[in-house]
Parts: sequence; structure tokens; C-alpha cells
Amino acid sequence: MELFEGDEEKIKAMEADITAAMGFDKVVPVSGQTYSRKVDAMALNALAGIGQSAMKLATDIRLLANFKEMEEPFEKNQIGSSAMPYKRNPMRCERICALARYLMVDVLNPAITAGTQWFERTLDDSANKRIAMAEGFLAADAILNILLNVSDGLVVYPKVVRSRVMAELPFMASENIMMKAVKKGGDRQELHERLREHAVAAAAVVKQEGKPNDMIARVEADPAFGLTREEIEAELSPEAFTGRAPEQVEEYLRDVIQPLLDTNPEDVGQKAELSV
Repeated sequence: MELFEGDEEKIKAMEADITAAMGFDKVVPVSGQTYSRKVDAMALNALAGIGQSAMKLATDIRLLANFKEMEEPFEKNQIGSSAMPYKRNPMRCERICALARYLMVDVLNPAITAGTQWFERTLDDSANKRIAMAEGFLAADAILNILLNVSDGLVVYPKVVRSRVMAELPFMASENIMMKAVKKGGDRQELHERLREHAVAAAAVVKQEGKPNDMIARVEADPAFGLTREEIEAELSPEAFTGRAPEQVEEYLRDVIQPLLDTNPEDVGQKAELSV
């Protein structure tokens, strides 16, 4: 105000020029010596959202790797475990989860800073900010780099996936089996109870004896259902239980992801090398 002799329009014009030169189209509406530290909190919360999604994805991959349904990339001379040479631990996904946990917790720093800021600011503001904000961006960057590497070399084992699904499918398909038997004249209430009994008995065989799921054989042998094995197995197609999942994936890639790639062509084909 003193420099421009109280000319507020000149001050606003200068602010607009600086904003445009730095690539922004608007400014914080009210600020003094510093901007509101809620801006930091909002920025770090956005980064923490990356951490949340990445951690969920990495956790699912870790669980599926445990079932041998998929694996993250594994280098030719990589060691999966210092104690057990045969292991192929999902080290990249474990690292994603570790960094994501740090990033999600880091959002408390700017939130507390914003809430406790004294008037303009004090040194507990700036000292904390310089650590929390920088490390938040670095953690998010590291998470995305690891995700690039994982997604670029992810391996899926469809036969293992199908084998595990088929082991559980007789339970999932019990309602379909019941309705088919009802259409052939069976009593719904009676069949519902008999299916429950067969399911409990079959589950006990799997859990207590370590044997395969024999529910199909039990239903086939039960005259109350009047179904042949072929009729029962016709209800055991995994694809019949996926709902709109395939279409949802295709729509998401087409309507959400592809427009982003079209807008940012420099991001297409990026790769990240890791030391594991």
C-alpha cells in the first residue's frame, strides 16, 4: 500500500500479473504475511488419497500373491527372503504399503499446524511445514514410481484363480441350484434347509479333513433335488457371478482413464526402475 501510494487497483493488477507469470489462474482470497495453512492440509490430504488407493491395491496384490494367483515383477537374481530361498515375497507392494502408511499419517501435521497457527505464524509453523510437506510429496512420488513398476510387470495365473474359485463356487451357486430344483417341482423351504445342511457338511470336510469340496456330489445324491450332475454343473460357471464387473472396467478405462491419457500424452509409456 505504501509502495503504490494506496492505489488498490494497481496492487490487484500486480498480483494478477505475478499469478499469471507463475502459471496460476487465481489467488488465495484472503492472506496476510502467509496464506492459510489449511491450503497445506488440503494439498496433503489429496496426496494421502493417493496413498489410500495405492495401499488398497498393494494389499490386494499381497493377499492374492499369498494364494499364488498373481505375482509382482521378480528380477532374475532377486532374493525373495534372506532365510527361505524359495519365497517370492511381494517386496514392492510391501514397500508401497509402508510408504502409504507414512503418507496417510503425515496429514496430521498440516492439520494441527493450521489449527494452532498464532495470528500470522510462529516458528513451529514453518519448521514443521518444511518437513511435513516436502516428505509428503516425496512419499507420494515414491509410491507412484513403485506402482508403475508393479503394474508394468504384474503376472496373473488364470488357472490358479479358476481353481480357487471353483473350490468355493458350489457354495456361491447354491441359490441357483435351489431355484433349478424348484422349477422341477421341489419345495423351496425344504430344499433351502437341505442345501444349508449339505453346505455345512461339505465345509466341514474341507476344513476338518482337508479334502475337496464335495457339495455337488451331496446334492446329486439327494433325491429331493432331482438334478443330474450335468444340470448342477451347468450352474457352476464363474462368469455368471461377476455381475457388471467386466463392463465396469471397460467403461472406466474408456470414460475416465483414456481422457486423462489423451490430455497428458507425455505420461503414456512411463516406466520406473527399482532396486529390490
